[in-house]
Amino acid sequence: MSDCRLFVGNISYRTLESDLQEHFGQAGVVTSCNLMLDKFTGKSRGFAFVEYGTSEEANKAVEMFHNKDFQGRSLTVNIARPREERPPREPRGDRGDRPPRESRYDS
Repeated sequence: MSDCRLFVGNISYRTLESDLQEHFGQAGVVTSCNLMLDKFTGKSRGFAFVEYGTSEEANKAVEMFHNKDFQGRSLTVNIARPREERPPREPRGDRGDRPPRESRYDS
């Protein structure tokens, strides 16, 4: 994981990637900006990842923007951590470890 990549949380749901690109551009050259969207609704999930060309620019952005107001919200800005490994999720549907639900119509 690069120390040039930032996690940005508590973003307004109305914020666009272009808004983040412009705002975070004040700290240096933003090489990528990825606003996380819900895969079903397409709406913002309220967080993003912003990447700079150098770790100095990324650290400057953390200092400039962490706990600072942006579009009415106090942002959480820090160096992104590697994604944690998680066990695979169970498929929705038949879960063999549970007895079938009783229907209120069964008599």
